[in-house]
Amino acid sequence: MDQLKIGRFIAKRRKAVGLTQFELAEKLGITDKAVSKWERGKAMPDVAIMQELCGILKITVNDLLCGEVVTMDNENKNEQLLLDMAKELQQKNKTIWRTMWVIMTVCMVGLLGGLFIIRFCMPEGPWMLVAILALCVVFLIPCFYALKLEVSVGAYKCKKCGHEIVPTYTQALNAMHAGTTRYLKCPKCGKRSWCKKVIDKD
Repeated sequence: MDQLKIGRFIAKRRKAVGLTQFELAEKLGITDKAVSKWERGKAMPDVAIMQELCGILKITVNDLLCGEVVTMDNENKNEQLLLDMAKELQQKNKTIWRTMWVIMTVCMVGLLGGLFIIRFCMPEGPWMLVAILALCVVFLIPCFYALKLEVSVGAYKCKKCGHEIVPTYTQALNAMHAGTTRYLKCPKCGKRSWCKKVIDKD
């Protein structure tokens, strides 16, 4: 898969439909920096918004992943390529998701275990406080990385209208959450709700 070719194709189609990077990003509920990364071949659109992107650019997913408008002659070959890439991406997303949960679990167990040891093995005083703060820093830093992994796969489904939201890392970090369900503002209906994480589109 040639990301540079795909990026140039996205830029060409965006201009053809008369949209700026900011306008395209706004329609998709993402940042213009994400669109810029696609067009420079630095990243690929998330599967969760790929169909919506193609609808806006007036192309097929097949066209997008090939980086050009596909002719009928190449359609069967490209369909198989799409299926293979979809399976590969699905497997990659599942691996990232499992990694995120492993990091979170190890961090929480380590943090609770460390607090237990400090509580019963150290005398009360300023050094206990220092040890607790140091432990929190050491075990909470990987949690920020785990959040980055969480945001990088799938999307959050708006409870009000069903739109799938792909927030920035900062938006996800600042949102109230319960597990992987986050309180986000939907760019489509403009309402805030508890948005559940979805890895694969229905």
